[in-house]
Formats: sequence, structure tokens, C-alpha cells
Amino acid sequence: MSRNSQHFLTGPHAGVPRSYEMLKEEHEVAVLGAPQGSGPLMSTVVNIQPETAVPDHIVWSLFNTLFFNVCCLGFVAFAYSVKSRDRKMAGDVIGARSYASTAKCLNIWALVLGLLIIFGAIISAITISIISVT
Repeated sequence: MSRNSQHFLTGPHAGVPRSYEMLKEEHEVAVLGAPQGSGPLMSTVVNIQPETAVPDHIVWSLFNTLFFNVCCLGFVAFAYSVKSRDRKMAGDVIGARSYASTAKCLNIWALVLGLLIIFGAIISAITISIISVT
């Protein structure tokens, strides 16, 4: 055997030909993993993106659906809020922001129109009662 073709074995079995015990030991190392003290330390880095806060306005939409559902604007806003939450859970932040913006706009319109109708009804009732007294 020439000097260039020698096999270098380290550890307790140096210089001993490969035997059943050595193969068994190598199998155990492969199954159980390398001992803690051997080899360079390897590390794994997991980058977790910070959760961006995208408001989905679902509570506001539910409130408008129950109390200020003028022309079904509250219900449509609730549907967009649910879509926004689904997009946020899927990791699509841009889509979630788009749906949330639409839900916010619809909620504002539903609230304003609902309040105008309520105030209009109150003022009309007061005006009618004042006119009927005189």
C-alpha cells in the first residue's frame, strides 16, 4: 500500500480493520446523531417577519351590520372585513390592507348615513309634534 492510498481512521478504532462492531457503531451514530463534542457547531437562523398590524375593522363592521345597515352597507363592510382577515392569515398584507381600506370606507358611509337617518327621523318627529300642537 502506498503512502497516498492509506485510510486515516481516528478514534478508538484507529489502525483496526473495519469490523462488525465498527459498522454497528457507525450505524448508531448515524441514527442517534453525532456526539455533542464532535465537529464544528452548526446553528440555524430562522428569520421571523414582524407581524404587521393590519386592522380588519370586523367589530365595527359587525356593529354597523346590526344597527346601521343602511342599504346593506354594514353587511358589505362586514364581508370585506372577513376577506381582510382571511388575507392577513394567508400572509398577503397588501391584499389585507386593500380589503381593510374598503371595509373602513363602507363603515364610515354606513355610520354617517345611519346617523343622518336617525337624526332626520328625530327632527321630523319633533317638528310634526310642534306643528300639531299649534
